[in-house]
Amino acid sequence: MKFGSVTTPDLVDFTLPPDHPGTAKVLSGKKNLKKVYVGCAKWNKADLKKFYPKGVKDELAYYATQFNCIELNATFYSHFSEDQIEMWRTKVPEHFKFFPKVHQRISHIKRLNDVAESVAYYTEGIRAFKEKMGMVFLQLHDNFKPKTMDRLEQFCDLWPKDIPIAIELRNTEWFNDEVVAESVYQLFEQHRITNIITDTAGRRDLLHMRLTTPTAFVRYVGANHISDWSRMDDWLERIKTWVDGGLENLYFFVHQNLEKESPVLATKFIEMLNAAFGLEIKVPDRFSK
Repeated sequence: MKFGSVTTPDLVDFTLPPDHPGTAKVLSGKKNLKKVYVGCAKWNKADLKKFYPKGVKDELAYYATQFNCIELNATFYSHFSEDQIEMWRTKVPEHFKFFPKVHQRISHIKRLNDVAESVAYYTEGIRAFKEKMGMVFLQLHDNFKPKTMDRLEQFCDLWPKDIPIAIELRNTEWFNDEVVAESVYQLFEQHRITNIITDTAGRRDLLHMRLTTPTAFVRYVGANHISDWSRMDDWLERIKTWVDGGLENLYFFVHQNLEKESPVLATKFIEMLNAAFGLEIKVPDRFSK
């Protein structure tokens, strides 16, 4: 992932900011952790080098034996047939979840303008994931600004309420103005839409630390730097705080600016979560201790 990359990560302050004051109000105040999914953003050999043992031919089938989810960016670029999605479904275990990305026609081409037909077409297709679908996510272009707030409101209104969705806003104007930011948080809370938190070196403003549902959807982007590992300690402590406050679901996806160690980083985080919360998430074989 090139977004938010920097040439000098040594100069970046990776400290997580304090929780947004509004986060506590969407949590119950009681421990109630239900679902924890940790994975990568791709399953192909070209990107996940040294992850697959020799001789593996079906990359998805193997990946799904090692991780319990995938951030499915392929649905951003293409619409897939029900048969194709059914083929994916049959290759993964019962517990595995797909987190499909909203198609670019909706987010980047039409920019949420007059997208009712496109949303209907997209959601009809992804329903084929059935019980293997985790949460859909919408990523808006970094030049999508608050001046088009009405489009965001209309999108939230028309999105099917039975399909959980998370939204990633990338333009800094959404966060610089407290009035604008609060209007977004209230909109998301009203529609039970999860506010994505993106941790990437060059865009520290995206660490708004504002949950709008009892679900944390985190896109963790490593800078191919030693800090990729130490930053996870801070994330574990923050998640502990959220769990104590009533966090119900954690969806944590690991990227890197240059995909080299994403599976290893994700594995390390799984081990940390298992130890901290007494979980039994599968630890990938090739990286287990």
